[in-house]
Parts: sequence; structure tokens; C-alpha cells
Amino acid sequence: METKPTFEGDIETLNSPGTMTHAFIKELINNYRNNQLQTINKNLEMDDAHSIWFDLPKLKKFIADMEAEAKKNNPSVTEKDMGIRFYYAAYPKAENWDMMKNHPIPKEYAEKHTLVMVPTLKKEDGNGKLLDFDFNVLTCNGKPLAVALKSTSAIPPVEDGGLAQNHGNLIPPDGTVSESY
Repeated sequence: METKPTFEGDIETLNSPGTMTHAFIKELINNYRNNQLQTINKNLEMDDAHSIWFDLPKLKKFIADMEAEAKKNNPSVTEKDMGIRFYYAAYPKAENWDMMKNHPIPKEYAEKHTLVMVPTLKKEDGNGKLLDFDFNVLTCNGKPLAVALKSTSAIPPVEDGGLAQNHGNLIPPDGTVSESY
């Protein structure tokens, strides 16, 4: 008997692996390529990336670092309190590539879209509703995580940076030989 994920309100209870049919995956990808990607390529006169790949060790390290830093600041935080928000982003133009000096990303990625992963923390908003707020697990904007958890507003990012993950392999410029869709 197949076990399907169940939902409690907005929260999916994971009691089996997430699955999608090949046809559904292909339909979603084609929707993007036939709409958003074509619009981007036409209006920006470019050949933007249509996928991004991250190796498993990089993803596992990001998650492990996120959990470890959050627990260091507040041992009561559990994995159910945490998540990852994926922001759509774009690399700078080639003429502005000097801002990338501390990031080992090839210049051929200029102007292409990417994803930036940012930790989230579940906490109440001002109305008592649990929401997933972006947060900086390293400093929590200079406050201990326990104090940040009690705050009723989002924890703004700090200028010196925080835990985030970005660079995966974009296709293009990398090759498409390994893609199924």
C-alpha cells in the first residue's frame, strides 16, 4: 500500500519520499521554458540558464552549518523550526564583475539567473500566526537567537553577511548532456 504525504494545515507530514511523475515534471519545466525563460531571453537579449545543479555535500554542509549555528545560539531550536528560502537572483553584468572578487564564479555567469538559499526560522508574527522568517543564524542581527525568537518582526540581514548558499552550476553556460528535461 502506497503511503502518501499528509497535510496538517499548511504543513506537510513526510511519511514517504516526495514523488512526481515524469509527465508532471516535464510539464512544469516546459511551462517555465515556454513562458518565463523565453520572455527573459527575448527581452534581455541573452541565453539565460534554465537549470542549476548543487552537489549533495554542499547542500548537506549548508544545512548542517545552519542547524549547528542556530543550536549554538539557542539549543531549544529544532529542525521543525527551521527551513530554507530559495530566492531567485541574477549575477551582475560583466562590467560590474569586480563585486564578485571574493566569490570564485566564472565571468561567463554574468547576468544569468541563480538561486540564493537563506535560512528561515518559524516564529510568531505580531498576530500570533507562525511564519517562516528569514534570519541570520550567525548573528541574528547582533541579538542572541533567544531574543530574536521573541521579536515580532522579521530579523533583517546584517551588512557583514550571514549564512547563505549560492553557487551551483548553471546550464547554460555548463553543458546539457546530463539533463533529462
